[in-house]
Amino acid sequence: MSDPMSDTMTAIAVEGGKGAADALRPGIVERPRPGPGQILIRVRAAGVNRPDLLQRLGFYPPPPGAPTTLGLEVAGEVVTAAGRWKAGDKVCALLGGGGYAQYAVVDARHALPIPDGFDFAHAAALPETVFTVFANVFEHGALKVGETLLIHGGTSGIGTTAIAMAKAHGARVIATGRGADKKAQALALGADIAVDAKAEDFAEVAEAAGGVDVVLDMVGASYLDRNLEALNTGGRIVYIAALAGPVLEVPVMKIMQKRAVITGSTLRPRSADEKARLAAEIERVVWPWIAAGKLAPVIDATFPLEEAAAAHAHLEAGEHVGKVVLLA
Repeated sequence: MSDPMSDTMTAIAVEGGKGAADALRPGIVERPRPGPGQILIRVRAAGVNRPDLLQRLGFYPPPPGAPTTLGLEVAGEVVTAAGRWKAGDKVCALLGGGGYAQYAVVDARHALPIPDGFDFAHAAALPETVFTVFANVFEHGALKVGETLLIHGGTSGIGTTAIAMAKAHGARVIATGRGADKKAQALALGADIAVDAKAEDFAEVAEAAGGVDVVLDMVGASYLDRNLEALNTGGRIVYIAALAGPVLEVPVMKIMQKRAVITGSTLRPRSADEKARLAAEIERVVWPWIAAGKLAPVIDATFPLEEAAAAHAHLEAGEHVGKVVLLA
């Protein structure tokens, strides 16, 4: 497929470098050019993720060499081939940045084939959440078949994906959410047990259900004590964000008594080779779950690319269930 487009494109910039959601503005910029081993993608959809909100506010700068434009995941068609991909292939990809645009470049090894039956919006909702859950729950957290995973924020984009992936793996899931509606939604999404974190003590619920082996936590410090209460001996707590406190006061004796492991990771700063390794493992393990109908992203809302500001405001409001996606 030849590239008939001009050397410019529409992309979303943060007016003033950082600010509130309404600082996001569409503009005309130079179209990126792929380097060795990179593909150029005509972006048709881009996922909106909480790290994008942090970057917009000035708290999550892109790694060296990554575009300053927001956007960590896209789906679209290959324009310039590299690696296993040829022009016209439909792919989704994990990016270091640059997704909120009509075109994006990415290491060819960080792209995956769009699953059969998926449109661009659903494909774009896969990479950031699937990579994050796989790396943290299945690798760092070492979730085993038959174990119990506690997911905080079960109706978020990460949470909905984690529920589906854990269930596909053969684990039991306890999910928390703030409010009775979120509790009901988590159950509808496949959680075995759901907890209204505003009205119930999740640790008491978890202990009554036999405890948990892995905790996926994006809340942070304020949940540590109750996570430890819920944790079985030899359990693992995995942090992927710290929305309610970045500094832990660790009860060392409790860690020792439970032989607990506290770990966590970020995805964006990982090396290109490490992301390529993850992509290959995800295609081997997770893509068959998608083909079998065990995993599909939950789309809460879509917005045109030019309305990225409205998409950010929607995500910040916190009422979404699943993913928010921009359509380019």
